Amino acid sequence: MVSKKAVSTTRKKKRFQDSGIRSDQWTLNMSEREKILARLTVAEYRYFLKPLVLIAYWNWKLLSELKANEKVNNLEKLIHKTEDNPNPKYAQYFFKAIANHPSFRKFPSYLRRAAIQDALGIVSSFVTRWALWKRGERKHRYDNPPKLTSMCNSYPALYRGQQIRYHPNFTSIDLKVWSGRDWVWLCNVQVKNCGKNRHNVIGNQIGSPSLIANRNGVHLSMPVKIEINTLPKSNFVCAIDLGINNSATASIVGHNGTVKARKFISPARDIDRRDQRRMQIKRKSRLTVLVTKQKLEKGFCKGLYRKSSNINETIAQTVSKQIIDFAKGHNVAVIVFEDLSNWKAKAGRKGTLHKQKFHQWCKDRTVDLTVEKFAELGGTVEKVNAKYTSAYAFDGSGKVKRGKKDYSQATFGNGKRYNADLSATYNIGARYWYAVLTNSPFTKVWEGKSSSHSQRTPVTLASLWGLTKAS
Repeated sequence: MVSKKAVSTTRKKKRFQDSGIRSDQWTLNMSEREKILARLTVAEYRYFLKPLVLIAYWNWKLLSELKANEKVNNLEKLIHKTEDNPNPKYAQYFFKAIANHPSFRKFPSYLRRAAIQDALGIVSSFVTRWALWKRGERKHRYDNPPKLTSMCNSYPALYRGQQIRYHPNFTSIDLKVWSGRDWVWLCNVQVKNCGKNRHNVIGNQIGSPSLIANRNGVHLSMPVKIEINTLPKSNFVCAIDLGINNSATASIVGHNGTVKARKFISPARDIDRRDQRRMQIKRKSRLTVLVTKQKLEKGFCKGLYRKSSNINETIAQTVSKQIIDFAKGHNVAVIVFEDLSNWKAKAGRKGTLHKQKFHQWCKDRTVDLTVEKFAELGGTVEKVNAKYTSAYAFDGSGKVKRGKKDYSQATFGNGKRYNADLSATYNIGARYWYAVLTNSPFTKVWEGKSSSHSQRTPVTLASLWGLTKAS
């Protein structure tokens, strides 16, 4: 077993944080009339929200100094008339709004507080982004300043017992909606499915859902606070090499340099479908430029780009799921990726399909989804330095030569031929274990200490074999 001291000393490194909140989509079986009422409710909520955003912004200097609950209470006092608060500052402003929106007269109190919290969040976000823009922290030098959007496309949060009631086993619900004349209950609305059914897991708790009602349909976005149980420690990790040809190559690598399983992950059908869309875009753009002799208009082939992006999302979901299943199957608690966050494609000329291949590479999305899904199971995702993981052979024989016809094949310095992606996964796993066993950062690339008088060798799987022999 790996010593507890070696493992504990590496915990200084930054980990990926997880909030423990996940959202399931609860699909509702509603009639056309009920869907209309749901959309009408969302519209009325947004009309109510608009003046709140403006009022919150006008009084932000005062509100920003208060705690979260105090902000809500103070903003409510500015608009809502009660016996204890007979003269709200903005009462007249709201009286004018009531003339246009009768729903405001009997606006549910909990829905009002949900709108107040929503308005505070919108203003807080704007103020923060404005401050960053003023300091010059911008993606591009000449970016326009952020704008405060008062008419926001927000959806109302539904508080249990006030706007939503659940029937046994969550098979149906009651919803409070605006009928056009009054706030009424829609009873026995059937729930068709509950997403991933996270609410049925012991220890998980559901929060206040949002009512999503638009032209595409009506459903509930149900937040679920999940109880995360940390996976038991293991002497093996799942090392992943993300690639262009194979979406991912995975290996189970032990702390002593043992490799006990391997897997190639490549949803070829989805990749072909995506590439077909890109080929269509290239062909259409070339013909359009030849005929019009002008640059392409904004939004050209918008539908094909959208489909291509959706397929890319499917690829990332599929690959991340297979990575998780592979890791679960071998009872590992850590998945290790290369850190490709600052990677930029150098190959391929601008506008070529070769260049497009790199732009379509959904590496970041795959990693993000894996982090989210594995954290839910109690696992950890780490990133190691990507430098030379593919360029050097896992057996310590030095640099490799990649095949000209088949780039996935590598020839080692000792003449051995091996799959380059598999060799890279061994080195990725080895780099993680080398950092843990030597109390080094995951950014470490070279064996031993830095010295101008010694030959430096990148950390490979052979480095673990050397550590095992030395111990």
